[in-house]
Amino acid sequence: MSTQLSMERKKALLDIFGEQDCLFTPEELLVYTTDASRISGEPLATVRATSEEQIVALMRWATREKIPVYPRARATNTMGGCAPTTPGIVLSLLKMNAILEIDEHDFVVVTQPGVITKDLQKAVEAKGLMYPPDPASFDVCTIGGNIATCAGGMSAVKYGVTRDYLLATRVVLPNGTVAVFGARTHKNVVGLDVNRLLCGSEGTLGVITEMTLKLIPLPEASASILVGFDSLKAAMDCVRNVFATGILPCALEFIGEQCLKPIAQMGHDIFPAGVTTCLLIKLDGAKDTLAPQIDKLMRVVEPMRPAFLRKGLTREDEEELWTVRRLINAGSALVAPNKIADDVTVPRSRLHEALKGIDAVGQRSGLTVLTFGHVGDGNIHVNIMFDAATQQDIATKAKLEINELIISLRGVLSGEHGIGLSKAKTFRLQIGEVEQNLMRGIKAVFDPDNIMNPGKSY
Repeated sequence: MSTQLSMERKKALLDIFGEQDCLFTPEELLVYTTDASRISGEPLATVRATSEEQIVALMRWATREKIPVYPRARATNTMGGCAPTTPGIVLSLLKMNAILEIDEHDFVVVTQPGVITKDLQKAVEAKGLMYPPDPASFDVCTIGGNIATCAGGMSAVKYGVTRDYLLATRVVLPNGTVAVFGARTHKNVVGLDVNRLLCGSEGTLGVITEMTLKLIPLPEASASILVGFDSLKAAMDCVRNVFATGILPCALEFIGEQCLKPIAQMGHDIFPAGVTTCLLIKLDGAKDTLAPQIDKLMRVVEPMRPAFLRKGLTREDEEELWTVRRLINAGSALVAPNKIADDVTVPRSRLHEALKGIDAVGQRSGLTVLTFGHVGDGNIHVNIMFDAATQQDIATKAKLEINELIISLRGVLSGEHGIGLSKAKTFRLQIGEVEQNLMRGIKAVFDPDNIMNPGKSY
């Protein structure tokens, strides 16, 4: 396909979106060539939608012209999920950023896809409600992107992931037809659950223009505890004991040994010598139940003789503790100029084995591998740090070894980042040919011309 649009095609886009929201020059398109993965492509144009009607017109035109369409918002995904690797039209949904309704009686919020996740959370909290999914990029990512990847986050261990809150969607299909799936109710078993199919489909089935999300009551109080151990095994034993005692944390995060040095370099050198592994545990609930929860947690943690323990019992103290966790991504830049940002998930019983195996891959390859993440639900973030000028092949091989290890432990290749382009070649390690063909068949029903975000995932 040509990497340039004809004048006739440019005019068609201008007629739909207007001059202000059609971008054609290389300078204008530069930011739309890639996402947080840094995998790049060559868009023919970028259009910025402000209404569903424009998207309907675009998809009808794209179907006639057989031109790929790449929906995106803030493009924070690290898997190349919206990189336009086959020349096509990038569809920006950032201008569709209205919260249409918050109903504190029905416990729902109706929103457009371009709303920033943090903004939606703040808006519903003002009414005493909570939207729990909290991906690490919640202050910049959008609800539409969260649905495209079925984003999780730190609170998933207690509250679940995006799919658990998606009640209804309005979707523009590739032929321009508008379909509505789901309902406003919190229970609905009428027909196939297409919302769950759309959630995590990475923009390959249609363009979601409006979504209805379930809300829950906002917890009255929370507390956090940062615990440091002198060994990985002690930390993983603590994770097992927390759940064995019947405690369900709001979040249970792990910070591996290789992460502690860059955190210290960024001004948070708070751990004494000997601390090699940390857990960050958050509890929440009613005010009168929180203190007993904390006491119960302490009866689990203290007998394990942690080398470090700090409580955050106020919002300010909690924020200080969580700053340590949030510094990992920024601190990784101090380790090496490039990274492969991966996420994998294993059964909780295999966490220790998985983390030891990942560390062994790093040692064999001579690369620093940062491990951290949501061990409460077995989700490990794996950042393979390297210099692309000399170590690209080594890093790629290390990633494959880690993926093979995870599959051998009955784990999965992604817990929340998705597949995109970055994991397309390793997809077969988890999903068999029969299952892949079924997935391709489902896509063909929605998108027979394969114009929706082609080349991604399955």
